[in-house]
Amino acid sequence: MNIGIICEYNPFHNGHLYHINKIKEMYKNCNIILVMSSSFLQRGDASLIDKWDKTSIALEYGVDIVIELPFVFSTQSADTFARGAIQILKNMNVDAIVFGSEINDIEILNKIANVQNEDSFNISVQKYMSDGVNYPTAISRTIKDMLNIKIDTPNDLLAVSYIKEINRQNTNIKPICIKRTNDFHDKKLNDTITSATSIRNALRNNVDIKQYVPEICYNYLQKELYYTEEYFDLLKYKILSASDLSIYQTVDEGIGSRIKKMILKSNSLDELIENVKTKRYTHNKIKRMLIHILCGLTKKQALKMKNSEYIRILGFNENGRIYLNKVKKTSKLPIITGYSNIKSDILDLELKVSQIYYLVSKEKNKNYLMELEYKHKPIIK
Repeated sequence: MNIGIICEYNPFHNGHLYHINKIKEMYKNCNIILVMSSSFLQRGDASLIDKWDKTSIALEYGVDIVIELPFVFSTQSADTFARGAIQILKNMNVDAIVFGSEINDIEILNKIANVQNEDSFNISVQKYMSDGVNYPTAISRTIKDMLNIKIDTPNDLLAVSYIKEINRQNTNIKPICIKRTNDFHDKKLNDTITSATSIRNALRNNVDIKQYVPEICYNYLQKELYYTEEYFDLLKYKILSASDLSIYQTVDEGIGSRIKKMILKSNSLDELIENVKTKRYTHNKIKRMLIHILCGLTKKQALKMKNSEYIRILGFNENGRIYLNKVKKTSKLPIITGYSNIKSDILDLELKVSQIYYLVSKEKNKNYLMELEYKHKPIIK
């Protein structure tokens, strides 16, 4: 069996290790193919650890192949995030994807995915949004109205997006869920398996997190970390120097004007988000807007980048090498290891974004880190 995982690992923790070990328990001698967000993530955050260190950690804990999910997919809504990832896994010939779920019932998740194809579903969502409700809440309320099922957790909503994409792309990938054992929203450290949010908060406040992450990850967390808040001055410059923020992906015209106004009253990223936030615009949606402004992703560019154009390998082990040699013969997307292999607008954007990511580094030779992005070879374990 060839099993796909879609992840961010921000950072890799005991729950992620449980996920990998559970897959190995369920499918003996399987290949695990990981599609991983790299520098910036789906909730508008910077990755705490850079992509190369995250790749090393994943390989150490049993993943066979690590593939980069490009920025244009990794920083967008659940449906776009899922589209890019499933396109990659489809071309990698995976048999199944295994994901965490709070509801942990694949039949219910399938039912929800199917009802979202109905016109009446979209009409209901739009009606809720016209009443001032944000998009995730509108979806949750519509599901409750049509199926009498309550679903509002990020992992379950993302799982539905995976299933919708599997169906839309007409793949044979089987969706499989395992029970998520912690509260995603919890900001406090709990037990030995806790949320990535709580770990990031603890690190920010110099609280020891040794018992909540595997040893190898803990060692990497002693290195330089990248916090989203550190990009605030760069973001502020970009906002102040832009004549029209509505050209950027996910930034509506009205909210763009509000961001321009509130940046002058805000002294931190959190303060800016709180000043901009309304009922219609969630915290995460605003953060995604700000990341698109920071990195210069326009709506015009995003429109041309709807589908995956390549599969970029960040790392692999011996099992992964053998599998890559097989799948190269069947993949309709080129499988690449660097920037010189193909010409792609998505890949050009990835280079720019990765170099922006390193701008806040405290390293004396941050230029080396920026150059490393296009010089780095895949990590081989």
